[in-house]
Amino acid sequence: MREPGKARPLSILLKLTGLAILFLLSVSFLGSEETERQESGMSKFSSAYKTAAAAPAGDIIWQLGSRDASAGEFAPSDTSSARSTVSLKSSKPDASVLKKVPSGLDGRSAPELSISYRLSKIPENGVLFQVSILDAYKSVPQMAVFSNSELSGIIQIAGVAGTGSEYKFRKTYELYIPKEQLQVGDNELKLKAVHSLYASSAEEQYLWWTWDDLKLLSLDSPIPEPIHGSYVLTGTMVTNKQFYFDTGATIHLPYIMKWLGVAYSGNIMRTGGASDVNFSRSDLENYYKVLKDYNMQAVALYLYTGDIKLNADGSLPESAKKKLTEYFQKYGSYIQYYEVDNEPGLFNRSKAVNLAIAEWLNKEGKKIAPHLQTVAPGWTYWPKYKEDPCEKSQRGGVKQCGDPDGWERDPAQRMELEQDTDLTNGHSYGESYVAKNGGSFTENLKTFKGSNNGLPKKMLVTEFGTSDTHVDDYRYGAEERTSAAFDRIMRAHIGYADMFVQHAAFFYNYSLFQFKNLNLKNHDPAKTEIYYTKENEDSRVSIMRRLSLAYATHGAPLTYRLLNKSALADKLVYVRAVDTSKLAPLAGTNAASNKVLVNLVNFEDTQQTVSVKVTLPKKTAYEGERFGSGDTYEKARRYVTGLNAGPDLTFTETLAPGEAVQYILQPSAAVQDEAPRDLTATAARGTSVQLNWLEAPGTGYDVFRSEGTGGEMKTIAKGVGDTSYIDRGLREGEVYTYAVRVTGSGLLSDKAQITATGLVPLDRTGWKVTDNINQSPKKLSYTIDGDPSTRWDTGVNMTPGEAIQIDMGISHMIEAVQMDTSRSPYDYPRGYSIYVSEDAVNWERAANGRGKKDVDMYPFSQRKARYVKIIQTGAGGNFWSIHELQIYSRE
Repeated sequence: MREPGKARPLSILLKLTGLAILFLLSVSFLGSEETERQESGMSKFSSAYKTAAAAPAGDIIWQLGSRDASAGEFAPSDTSSARSTVSLKSSKPDASVLKKVPSGLDGRSAPELSISYRLSKIPENGVLFQVSILDAYKSVPQMAVFSNSELSGIIQIAGVAGTGSEYKFRKTYELYIPKEQLQVGDNELKLKAVHSLYASSAEEQYLWWTWDDLKLLSLDSPIPEPIHGSYVLTGTMVTNKQFYFDTGATIHLPYIMKWLGVAYSGNIMRTGGASDVNFSRSDLENYYKVLKDYNMQAVALYLYTGDIKLNADGSLPESAKKKLTEYFQKYGSYIQYYEVDNEPGLFNRSKAVNLAIAEWLNKEGKKIAPHLQTVAPGWTYWPKYKEDPCEKSQRGGVKQCGDPDGWERDPAQRMELEQDTDLTNGHSYGESYVAKNGGSFTENLKTFKGSNNGLPKKMLVTEFGTSDTHVDDYRYGAEERTSAAFDRIMRAHIGYADMFVQHAAFFYNYSLFQFKNLNLKNHDPAKTEIYYTKENEDSRVSIMRRLSLAYATHGAPLTYRLLNKSALADKLVYVRAVDTSKLAPLAGTNAASNKVLVNLVNFEDTQQTVSVKVTLPKKTAYEGERFGSGDTYEKARRYVTGLNAGPDLTFTETLAPGEAVQYILQPSAAVQDEAPRDLTATAARGTSVQLNWLEAPGTGYDVFRSEGTGGEMKTIAKGVGDTSYIDRGLREGEVYTYAVRVTGSGLLSDKAQITATGLVPLDRTGWKVTDNINQSPKKLSYTIDGDPSTRWDTGVNMTPGEAIQIDMGISHMIEAVQMDTSRSPYDYPRGYSIYVSEDAVNWERAANGRGKKDVDMYPFSQRKARYVKIIQTGAGGNFWSIHELQIYSRE
């Protein structure tokens, strides 16, 4: 039977394809709006933010219970009257049948429910399973859904039971089940409470939820998205040295997005370039262009608010308006979302300033960028100063955390910002999201006075994650507790948020990838390496890839069939195959994609082999990238060609526990030849040259070399698999010219030229730098941080006797010191003496002389030394500065 009087949101969705991708699938049935609002205590304001309050178009195959905000028609899950199997003879069973159905699942007393039903024919467009959750424990219980023993999906259920919250979180989750998982005649839908990948059976007592009703509907038309519980977008932030959107960040950006599995399907990255950080936006426009090329959205945060003084009428001063106007005029077409502020209580920011920014965004920002959606500040819900001092944020004599003090913790004051913004926010780390006071999940329930169907306002979380010290609750029994903590917080956000951004890809204590002593400007992105929080524990990258591939890759579903279905019966192995070309263009950029994404995800704690036949959009040859396990990008990525789809194509993978594999494919005819970019040549040990370049489509590369500047380019290597190559055994002092091309292509890269030498800079890992003028350790570190935009300097005009000393940790045979002053060309030493030592007590002078502008290399005869001391011996009207300090050796 068909539900009477209900709208058809899936049909509506097809008409709304011009809207932002986030809103494509907010399509859940709700009960009586006024009744639910009264029961939950929700304000009229919050109910106004409800979206698409209707069921998808389709016939009801069966429904258990009524959507009436009560589980009273079911049997308590912890009683003997609750059965683990139910056989349905009609679409709406009577009360006697419902009294055998548990009121939810419980990992101990009622861990699964099997529902059998009959189909006279298979619905052509598949079916949609809906479950309306009334309450759940804060552990983020998982409900695995099997259709005829094949995994349809795992619903991540968010709950606040156990937090002390006065409000419950109610939400209807939806799961697409393709027709290939159905059969004529008897069918079984099995629901099962499953513990997380890292937890033990100890977690089972905390895996429970209560439902309002369960429903299975046939679909009248093709579903635009294989909805997996919730429609979510995710991503991270890629910056150099934590704050800089420079060329290094831009070059690494596509590598990170593809490796994490978020590229091409409308996911979201945090951007901005803070207005108070010099050089933070040096390559931001190109950065935004890369996001567009990879069909990604941006949430920007730009304006520094700590020094803004409002006009008498409460409006922004002209200086702030000018900054925002110029930013939006330059970048407005690239950004979809703008965040009002960052953690205003913790950083002692003014509520009035935040309100003025929101007002400007709504009145002026949206004139420049009409597609723009505004986002509430990144709440930390910081209390008053006397409750939890925010010492580092104090200015002047007033001790406060925000102006007024503690305003960020007050739901009523937060509501003032929520009324002026399109999406809510809330930062969370570790288990903070479910803290009774200050949790992003629980505090949002306070702001909106509960929930009818998810939070009443869309939520874009601009920071989530774990630090290196966060561990999972011991009660859940995880051995890999740091891994389990990150897994749980990301699954929680899948359950209650709409979009969420991991703190940062490269960032001390929160990182996805190795960041120590790393400058992205001179780092090969293919060498990017996973950061492991703890030895022998799973990485944040592995966890984020697994969950992104399962929940945050989007597009029209592609038909697939398991070829080893019996081997995977009741196994937590998930297949997600989508066509991104069917996605609506992104707001602002009109970005789109032509990629096919095939994801194979193992949620089991044992190795599993999956073999699946996927029907691709065209009968043609495909090629592209495969990403799987590997500690570096180049080990995780492989380019694949010759995939002949008829249009069916078989994929077979043996997946390690928790492993996820993604294929990013397109028709070979659509792949254009590209020359490798950014070829660099640097000296390597043993009179060798290290070549590095950026990837281009293809399975390998050919390397060319000529001697001198105009000689014939000859092939020296073919089919090189990586984006790097070492050319050995060269003649010292000889000039060599190099170029690279994709094997089989005629397009050569730009050329790179170098004079071969055996003298190369030493690895600076572990070096310690001191001086005799008491500069800070941070400033001293700038001499060896790999970033030529930072510098150590004397802070005063140079005078004789200023000295800097380097401890290399171990002894080396050295021949030269380089002091780079190219960014401060008049800060070269007016005179110098270089001393070396084995023990920092007995010193030998290796070189001395007068300094010269544009000369930064200071050679000397070979010496064995552990310590090097450089004394500035002249006087001048400039600082003595060093942007980068290198010591050279032939080792």
